[in-house]
Amino acid sequence: MSDDSPAGQSAWDRIDTTIPHSARVWNYLLGGKDNFAPDREAGELLLRTFPDFAEVARLQREFLIRAVTYLVEETGVRQFLDIGTGLPTANNIHEVAQRIAPETRVVYVDNDPIVLVHARALLTSTHPGVTAYIDADVRDPDVILEGAAKTLDFSQPIALVMLSIAGQLPDEDDPWGIVGRLMAALPSGSYLVLSDGTNTNPALMEAVSAYNKAAANSYHLRAPAQIGTFFEGLDLVEPGVVPTPEWRRPVDAWDEPAKLVSAVCGVARKP
Repeated sequence: MSDDSPAGQSAWDRIDTTIPHSARVWNYLLGGKDNFAPDREAGELLLRTFPDFAEVARLQREFLIRAVTYLVEETGVRQFLDIGTGLPTANNIHEVAQRIAPETRVVYVDNDPIVLVHARALLTSTHPGVTAYIDADVRDPDVILEGAAKTLDFSQPIALVMLSIAGQLPDEDDPWGIVGRLMAALPSGSYLVLSDGTNTNPALMEAVSAYNKAAANSYHLRAPAQIGTFFEGLDLVEPGVVPTPEWRRPVDAWDEPAKLVSAVCGVARKP
């Protein structure tokens, strides 16, 4: 196992506990304990305005599990690059993948210092698999790719995972260009796994607007069709870009489909 983080200032010194951070708010919504009072306040604000927000977080985690399982079992992918990892929780990518294929290699990337503090939990790998952590911002794709190349073999397919991370980039940061730069560096047969919140649910839009006023980093909801453009030039896996709970949903699932779409997702292969 390995980690790649900047020298000098410690991760603890970089943690600002006075304002909410997305990884910690998400941790709170998933029932975790690695958060501070401002994170919990922001989480409660989201829940008051949009009570289903915790359910959105749970459904995204379930999509991740289904997508990783599909890629390992049905496509033979053995390498993952997860950007915007967030705090460790149950069924992290390496745990899901290495239960099926112990040799799987996973690189996690995040820029929240508290995630770095807990990164050791992400670096517990089965043999002969490997996990690594890079302390980097999604806006620095070249830094990410250079760090990932220390662990991943860029001559073999890699699954790029970006869940609720493109939405953290405003249009002026060109999230499409960033995704394109990352995918351009991956070989044929690689995959993009992406999910983000949509602007189709009025309660969610109100909740995110309130959250953005207090958070360190704003979140940007987009139209489902606009999110779908992240997959341009790639071959979408069936059923395409769909509401998150509906991607390869088990036929015996008892959950009712969401009445209003709050997030969409997709998995696509690089030709």
